[in-house]
Amino acid sequence: MTREAPGPAVASVPMTTARRFAGEQLWARLREGLRHPFRSWTLRRKLVLTIVAVVAVLGLLIGWVSVALLNGYLINRVDSQLKLAITRADNAASQSLYQGQGVPSASSLVQISGQPGGTIGVLLRGTTWIDGRYLPTGSDTGAKPISDESRARLMALPTDDHPTTISLNLGGQDTEYRVAAVLLPDQATTLVMGLPMAEAEATTARLVFIMVIVTAAAGLASAGAALIIIQLSLRPLDRVADAATTVSTLPLDRGEVALAVRVEDEDTDTRTEVGRVGSAFNAMLGHVASALQARESSERKVRQFVSDASHELRTPLASIRGYSELTRRSGEEIPPDVQHAIGRIESEAKRMTAMVEDLLLLARLDEGRELDREPVDLSMLLINLLSDAHAAGPDHIWRLDLPEEPIEVIGDQPRLHQVFANLLTNARVHTPPGTTVTLALAATDDAAEVSVSDDGPGIPPELQPLLFERFARGDSSRSRNTGSTGLGLAIVRAVVDAHHGSIVVESEPGRTVFRVRLPRSVVG
Repeated sequence: MTREAPGPAVASVPMTTARRFAGEQLWARLREGLRHPFRSWTLRRKLVLTIVAVVAVLGLLIGWVSVALLNGYLINRVDSQLKLAITRADNAASQSLYQGQGVPSASSLVQISGQPGGTIGVLLRGTTWIDGRYLPTGSDTGAKPISDESRARLMALPTDDHPTTISLNLGGQDTEYRVAAVLLPDQATTLVMGLPMAEAEATTARLVFIMVIVTAAAGLASAGAALIIIQLSLRPLDRVADAATTVSTLPLDRGEVALAVRVEDEDTDTRTEVGRVGSAFNAMLGHVASALQARESSERKVRQFVSDASHELRTPLASIRGYSELTRRSGEEIPPDVQHAIGRIESEAKRMTAMVEDLLLLARLDEGRELDREPVDLSMLLINLLSDAHAAGPDHIWRLDLPEEPIEVIGDQPRLHQVFANLLTNARVHTPPGTTVTLALAATDDAAEVSVSDDGPGIPPELQPLLFERFARGDSSRSRNTGSTGLGLAIVRAVVDAHHGSIVVESEPGRTVFRVRLPRSVVG
């Protein structure tokens, strides 16, 4: 077998260009994702995440307000305890001064009965440090001195009896304290008292922890509940989508259409949003069904007219051909111009007969008439066809590429013969002399593929989508030199479709390929 004519060489793309192109594509997708980050999200995901986000924001807001209120309440309670501690110390200092014993020591002031653990007591005279002690929490070892680091912070407090929060280093660790400074009755000594904020801070921290846990749990619970509710609520929409998917798989492009798919009545309640979608979808399907029925009725009338006209035209065309041949062969001397006219009448009658036969075949295929189903030896069929093509186009180079073993399909041999004859004729009449035309056959377990390729000028891109339309031509002049009716490729498509096969075309300057794929067994 001869080898298939090589195709055009493909230029290699430099690696740097490929990388730059890939980078540009990646950057374009990234920009699109940043510009529309939620475009590809499903409605379920958007609703669930929206609900979770709302619950989280509300939880955080409620938590923040709760923590702020609790913290204020705890600070006020500490301030109340601090005022009581100052009152006790002030009363003790007043009694000591009244008895002429002078100002008591800071140690005695923090250890007065009723003073809570952690109480701080400092005595100042102007800017001079007199004494300072603190009572460790939970300790019975007595008051302890205040570190030098904390003295400066305590001495800087204003004597206004107003509690404030400062950080003090007592016992080797920094602790928040509420402190206030007051003037004792001798009007010369300043008393600074303080209480720790550790218990209030621990309570606030526990509340924050609880609020975080509760908010997280509420978010998870709301996500689960929202997912279930949304899933149940959108089931009617899923059923509408299933109906739309079913309609999209129906062969609505040709033949009689029975568009019986509808959304169930339970999903068409116009009082709900999804119901309005279902109702509108049913209305659209009804409109489409009416339009398809009208279209099918019109096409049926046209097919019937073409079929009837083709039948009616066959007889007068046969008569025209018969009388023209009889006149030309009568033996009587006929003037040259009359003989030429009769010859033209005979050739045009043959061309019209071929067109009528093609139209009649298309009308029968449109009506869905069954083709013959018998084994067809594609290998032998293609050998005969290439021999005929070589005889019809000796100025072309014809090549045949067949596998070693014969390949058979189940189909209508005359119709398949017509398919590949039309493709070879198309390659011959639309390419210049010297063009190489290759007829190739290959097979898989379930299909056979026949390709007709040539190295001619190619098919213009704007004509490729119209190739298989009826009366479509590669030129606008509708030249009769080739006898083309514009029905050849339409017949090819119709016959291949009737065999449950497929045909595709690939064309560029220097290479055109028609690929016909046929099932090797009976389909449908």
